[in-house]
Amino acid sequence: MHDGLLSQEEIDALLGNGNKPSSSPLSETDKDLLGEIGNISMGSASTALSTILGKMVNITTPKVSITTINKLKENFEVPIVSLEVSYTENLKGSNILLMKITDAAIIADIMMGGTGEDVNRTLTEIEISAVSEAMNQMVGSAATSLSTMLNFSVNISPPTARIWDESSQTLSDNVDPNEDLVEIAFRMTIENLLDSQIMLLFSIETAKIIVDKMTGQSSQEPIPQNEEVAFSQSSGIENISQSNVIEQKPITEETPVNVQKAKFSPLTPLSNKEKQNIDLILDVPLEISVVLGRSKKTIKEILEMGPGSLVELDKLTEEPVEILVNGKRVAHGEVVVIDENFGVRITNIISNIDRVKSLQEK
Repeated sequence: MHDGLLSQEEIDALLGNGNKPSSSPLSETDKDLLGEIGNISMGSASTALSTILGKMVNITTPKVSITTINKLKENFEVPIVSLEVSYTENLKGSNILLMKITDAAIIADIMMGGTGEDVNRTLTEIEISAVSEAMNQMVGSAATSLSTMLNFSVNISPPTARIWDESSQTLSDNVDPNEDLVEIAFRMTIENLLDSQIMLLFSIETAKIIVDKMTGQSSQEPIPQNEEVAFSQSSGIENISQSNVIEQKPITEETPVNVQKAKFSPLTPLSNKEKQNIDLILDVPLEISVVLGRSKKTIKEILEMGPGSLVELDKLTEEPVEILVNGKRVAHGEVVVIDENFGVRITNIISNIDRVKSLQEK
């Protein structure tokens, strides 16, 4: 104290604010809610990725925190792959998905028919395109899930993908490096091939709109629907925003429908006139082909073929060949030589039941 005046520090101490931490834009309750929402949304994203890769993808419970792009530069290992989309309806701001380059290389390798093992740390142009499409599907599935939870449509812009290989590079053209962002970090595993961390970033403004909507504090009108949307997840979000459930009209009793068995006239043999109608198509040409056998090869094996290569078929030399009419199997036969041309001698006409089976196989 000097000259009877209190300094700002002394005023803060008297008011009990001396050791008060700086205020966070989101409360702990808000972060918990965002974590649950992110858990469900990214659960849909993992399902989409699992469908693309044909492998089991698991995403663990997320951790929510407040960060900035500059803080990420200090703590996140580069290079990374980023995919950014902007919300174009009902929500505002950007959504950025971050993934390590090594994880992206594994995903790209699997998408291109590889095993996901012993991949390079650098991505080719086609691999970048492949992993960008996978991340785009993940973000799109997450947006669809979020739309269901918020009970209004959530549309996103076309994605922008880039490789962030230097800490000095710009991660986003739409987000200030010092702007507070919500960071939702997940641990993602893909069977025994990948066990790493991915991050989802979006603005504080977007987070507040989501929280207000889920807690019933949003003034935005929901999109009308014809029936009540029931939402229940084992993660713990239940019966959120019940005030947004649309009142339904009572179902009125409808007039009973008279259902009767269909009656058909008995079948009669073809008349001479109808037989003459069939004669009209007797000169329609049909293509007959003979199948010696079949074989399945991978793209790699086909590309390795050249003059002199042998292709082993699935039929033995003494087995009958298939005779197809317009691509449908109708008979079996044996190969013969007529003068200088190959021919086929029919040995068996397949039954009607076998013909039906052959049609179902096509």
